[in-house]
Amino acid sequence: MSDEHLGTTWKLLARGQVVWEGPRHEIIQDTISHWSHHRGQMTVYLRLMGEKVPAIFGPSADDRSF
Repeated sequence: MSDEHLGTTWKLLARGQVVWEGPRHEIIQDTISHWSHHRGQMTVYLRLMGEKVPAIFGPSADDRSF
């Protein structure tokens, strides 16, 4: 993907209405940040429930198979 393409506008539509509009590179960055946030939330909740944390994006302290 070229820098020029990353700078083009991307639109999020809901029922044909623009909900969010911005450069593609911002959408990609925001999406990755959003996923990371929810991954962090999930690991905290698992720990609070006394569950083992799985290897999500690499080994966790609970996963001894690595």
